[in-house]
Amino acid sequence: MGKRVLLVEDEPNIIEAIRFILSRDGWRVDTHSDGASALEAVARVRPDVMILDVMLPGKSGFDILRELRADPATQALPVLMLTAKGQGKDRDLALQFGANRFMTKPFSNDEVLDCLRELAGA
Repeated sequence: MGKRVLLVEDEPNIIEAIRFILSRDGWRVDTHSDGASALEAVARVRPDVMILDVMLPGKSGFDILRELRADPATQALPVLMLTAKGQGKDRDLALQFGANRFMTKPFSNDEVLDCLRELAGA
């Protein structure tokens, strides 16, 4: 069975696009769209890698990332941060808080696949 990814994203078109390209590549894709309960989803799903949007309802991706890195159970979870805002300060914050990779929307399918394969050691 393929690697498991948790996609925390609130835009339905982005969810479906990523689910499609990853499922076709053999990934098991779980999705969650609420920032406030994203950490519960991580505990339930136990993904090999996580794709985390910056702007989410309930709690920002930056806050979620900080909490992931503060918890010994999730501090090593590979995280790809996605954002529609490609500003340098967002990239700097993501890396400062412990993101493994940072990608702006729109993204290429190959770019997402290559990044996740690298992060998951697939």
